[in-house]
Amino acid sequence: MTHSVTDCSCVEQLTTTVKEMQKERPESVIYQTSLMSALLSGVYDGTTTVADLLKKGDFGLGTFNQLDGELIAFNREVYQLRSDGSARAARPDQQTPFAVMTFFRPQYQHRFTGPVTRAEVHQTIDQQVSSDNQFCALRIDGLFSHAQTRTVPCQHRPYKSMPEVLGKQPTFEFAQRNGVLIGFRTPQYMQGINVAGYHEHFITDDRQGGGHLLDYQLDHGTLAFGEISKLVIDLPGDSDFLQANLSPENLDSAIRAVES
Repeated sequence: MTHSVTDCSCVEQLTTTVKEMQKERPESVIYQTSLMSALLSGVYDGTTTVADLLKKGDFGLGTFNQLDGELIAFNREVYQLRSDGSARAARPDQQTPFAVMTFFRPQYQHRFTGPVTRAEVHQTIDQQVSSDNQFCALRIDGLFSHAQTRTVPCQHRPYKSMPEVLGKQPTFEFAQRNGVLIGFRTPQYMQGINVAGYHEHFITDDRQGGGHLLDYQLDHGTLAFGEISKLVIDLPGDSDFLQANLSPENLDSAIRAVES
């Protein structure tokens, strides 16, 4: 069968249109470097830089090499939440042993006009995204009545396991502070690969404080969230990762202990 010039032009035009649509609405993907079970086992050094992360997403969380504080990213800005409760902009060359990133494209929005607990926020999401088998990215901008956080202090070799390290973690309380919460809801079958359930980080509106959230109450604010159904993982190839025990017997309970 032969095609006329007109037919070819139509095909080319359709291909161009599809490509343009894909640019406007690209597929939502979670990019992850390393595994949560590796971090749990003391694999605290990676080669992925902050600049590398921003090629994979504009929104996410994680930690820094030597477990030096918490990482929070949104609006293509990355911050280091430090063990004294402070925050600072991360350098492009800083490296991470574990991070989760995506290009944030929420499908749902909910405005809270009165106080809600962390559990009530999660219930709002769970009612909309009813399947626990899908990932979900979420963001809250608002006034927090209180936000309880923790940040991990910088570690030095020989590294201890994460449960040992977090026995001495400092915690902080932020009261009546405007800020940004970003997080992910991860399916239960991903425990060990990621953190099953909700994993959230917080930073104040002046970008001077924050940390990994242990609990919070929102006074009022806006929740935006969306489903994600694709995951890409980069696995390290260094000796620390290759020799780590990534499936200990107490994996589930250990992760729940360090993340809650």
